[in-house]
Amino acid sequence: MGRARLARLHGVATSYAPSPGTSVQIAGDTVVAVLAALGVDASTPHAVRAALAAYEDGARRALLPRTVVARPDRPPDLARLPEGTVLRVETADGETADLRAPDPAALARLPLGVHVLEARAPGGRTARAPLIVAPDRVPAPPGRSHGFLVQLYSLLSRRSWGMGDLGDLADLAAWSGRALGTGFLQLNPLHAAVPGPPTDPSPYRPSSRRFPDPVHLRIEHIPEYAHLTGAARLRAGELAARAEALRSEVLERGALIDRDAVWALKREALELLWAVPLSPGRRAAYCDFLAEQGQALEDHATWCALAERHGPDWRGWPAELRDPRSPGTARLRHRLLDRIDFHCRLAWLTDQQLAAAQRAARDAGMAVGLVHDLAVGVHPSGADTWAQQDAFAAGMSIGAPPDAFNARGQDWGLPPWRPDALAAAGYAPYRELLRGLLRHAGALRIDHVMGLFRLWWVPEGRPPTEGAYVRYDGEAMLSVLALEAQRAGAAVIGEDLGTVEPGVREALAARGVLGTSVLWFERDYGNGERDAEDGVERTAAVDGPGAAPAPEAVAEGSGAGPAGEDEAARDAAPASGATARILAPGEWRSACLATVTTHDLPTTAARLTGEDVALRERLGLLAGPPERERSRATQERTEWLRELVRRGLLPEGPGDEEAVVKAVHRFLLRTPARMVGVWLPDAVGDRRPQNLPGTWDEYPNWRLPIAGPDGRPYTLEELAASPRLHALMRELADGNR
Repeated sequence: MGRARLARLHGVATSYAPSPGTSVQIAGDTVVAVLAALGVDASTPHAVRAALAAYEDGARRALLPRTVVARPDRPPDLARLPEGTVLRVETADGETADLRAPDPAALARLPLGVHVLEARAPGGRTARAPLIVAPDRVPAPPGRSHGFLVQLYSLLSRRSWGMGDLGDLADLAAWSGRALGTGFLQLNPLHAAVPGPPTDPSPYRPSSRRFPDPVHLRIEHIPEYAHLTGAARLRAGELAARAEALRSEVLERGALIDRDAVWALKREALELLWAVPLSPGRRAAYCDFLAEQGQALEDHATWCALAERHGPDWRGWPAELRDPRSPGTARLRHRLLDRIDFHCRLAWLTDQQLAAAQRAARDAGMAVGLVHDLAVGVHPSGADTWAQQDAFAAGMSIGAPPDAFNARGQDWGLPPWRPDALAAAGYAPYRELLRGLLRHAGALRIDHVMGLFRLWWVPEGRPPTEGAYVRYDGEAMLSVLALEAQRAGAAVIGEDLGTVEPGVREALAARGVLGTSVLWFERDYGNGERDAEDGVERTAAVDGPGAAPAPEAVAEGSGAGPAGEDEAARDAAPASGATARILAPGEWRSACLATVTTHDLPTTAARLTGEDVALRERLGLLAGPPERERSRATQERTEWLRELVRRGLLPEGPGDEEAVVKAVHRFLLRTPARMVGVWLPDAVGDRRPQNLPGTWDEYPNWRLPIAGPDGRPYTLEELAASPRLHALMRELADGNR
């Protein structure tokens, strides 16, 4: 009982419910391990008693929570303050105000921002805590809009160096906004990757979420490129020629996108450009960027410089370099100033091109523009975990518990943030992360948004079945999100597919966070609720980042990897055996981004032709006998075709694949969804998924260019000229008028 109480006080669950009416107890040694990662010793009865006493003593002495959160309609709970306590507020703009009586409502009326609250109790006791005053809601997207969902690396133009880049993004924005009336472009995460070779191609397992990856730079758009001279100019021309050959390998000879080969060329070109002196104006802009980014950028660039010498896994570096604040690291920072400046410069250049892409989108009339994607976590050996070690739980990774469709659970290999460390820091790591991502965004998508409330922690060396849920302060996490989103004037989209505990979708909706609704999964199982609203996983994009699992996860038999699709789960009815009815368009929620498919799911053409089942059969990924899976897929297609015909959405007839793709998007337009997204490969009939969860080397995840029905890659120029794409997008433009 003592250990269970201790776990509860620290937000660690001692049981979980894989299905309604079913409760599974968490193993005692798992609870002990998770508590240890939170700095709490529960290894013996004596240790438990001591930890409980310490907690209760701390709670009794504390005048204020670690972080105080207020919003206009929700003053903070300051009931623990003794009578006679005086409060002083130091506002974000440097002003101070004294409250002679602890008036929580007065705190909620303060200007939005992050302030400091000081409490002075009778007897001389004092306490200080960050005070976050947040708006009730995030900004709503302006009106109803439609746009593309695109994995940037897959969008090659005739000018890119072997993979899609920020120049291509700006061009896509300028063209689609003007010619097609699109209101947004939702991207894959552009976070900095752990350098290779080989580099993990998944955008959902980054080294840092705080800074973008310079591999996305368009080299020729860097102003210093025009000022290369002599041998440097000649070498740049040679690199461009090699990049053209690399691009041709992908577009004309069927090669996969090779991120490492692209980066090798770009890196050498960037070294040449770094040697070109900045003009006075650009030097001033660069210095402003350095001052604005401060310690976070210096740490990131230092990690990059150290990784060049010692490899990308800081856990194996010399002991004195594993601490970013050690004297040894300080000495090496001084010796590596040039390399640190190089990596700072790359961060600045990438930021500039991101800003240019968002300007291109807005100039083209897009109401939202770029929608950036926040991955659920970072690589354990990357820059963020090195620089912010106190914020991460050592020896833990996040994943998903076992359930009716995945008995082994999932381990994504991403260390979690410590909720206690976030609160103690006034949520500064989270605030700074959001602020960086929202710099050049009209909206932000949050992968696995349920992680703002709880995450499944798996102790290192144990299977994902032996994990436990750890609770985060959802009110604080949402308040920080609302504050930063309002500062940026950006909407927020939560990826809420998969297991969602009761009340989470409601809490997100109450704060203005849009959900994610995928056509194939919007069903009613006869209980009046949307699919998976009861917390039972029945959707395909399961609990996790949109990434293929690490090789070791596959070797452990993790089944569908992070954000993996479980086809049995996707189509299964609940245990009661009720029939899953397709939701009518009017039954959809309005506060959502509605799509037909996602990066983790089959393309629409593949689903309609049965090629998705054939692919999974070839790779041994079917959940059951091939005949059963093919029959199930055929039944689903038939059901949807009947629904589309019945609603008059398929006047061309069900025999034309292109017509059916139009019809399912017409269905989306009949829903009240605020945003309607078109998976860009769907617009040209691509058959191949960008990511096939549950695979690693068996399938080229995250390395495919957009292609037509025959698998021939399409350039951006060919996409812009595609009659099929234009016909589909006319449907969207007409439907949103």
